[in-house]
Amino acid sequence: MPSTARGNLDHHAPPPAAGPAPHRDTLPAAVRDKPFAWLLLVTGVVGWLASGALVLEKLQVLQDPNHVTACDVNPWVSCGTVMKTWQSSLFGFPNMFIGIVAFAVIITTAMGILAGARFSRGYWLGLQAGVTLGFAFVVWLWSQALYAINVLCPFCMVVWAAMIPMFVWVTIRNISHGVIKAPARLTKVLGDSGWIIVALLYVAVIATIFFAFLHVFAGTSGY
Repeated sequence: MPSTARGNLDHHAPPPAAGPAPHRDTLPAAVRDKPFAWLLLVTGVVGWLASGALVLEKLQVLQDPNHVTACDVNPWVSCGTVMKTWQSSLFGFPNMFIGIVAFAVIITTAMGILAGARFSRGYWLGLQAGVTLGFAFVVWLWSQALYAINVLCPFCMVVWAAMIPMFVWVTIRNISHGVIKAPARLTKVLGDSGWIIVALLYVAVIATIFFAFLHVFAGTSGY
């Protein structure tokens, strides 16, 4: 009788939980909760500090149009010159205020994950939309700085540098976790190539800066 009871228990016992754990083990390291949270935190803090520095300098410029900003190096590297263009206030107020709010959301998300919070698919889709729009906006600002204004803003470039890995890894994270549906092969390729993509984007930015300011590097600018 005991053996029969034991057999019944064994027969009705639920199978060992094997779903989420192995899946998490197969995720790229950078999109697992803790490493991903730290990546968000570091890029968010860097972007927020750069945006904060720009806000402080912008306030000084508004008070004194002749104010020399901390990153006014020469005619081609000058935050002050960029701040006085229409591109720096595209929506009717200084762009850096967007960064203050947006990077604060990233920092809050990172701290929530580190504290053990779990966010819904809707939240991740919203974050994806925000990061994607932010990345597109940064690409537009980059193109304007290089080909329309012809002046670089160091603090702005710090924001660019923070946005690249943030956008790449938020996207890969959402694809890897099924928030964004994608074929398994594409998911694996992206997961394995995340840092390569980041590096290639950095190289592309550096190359475009080099060629856009080739006359400066070649010493033919007359400055």
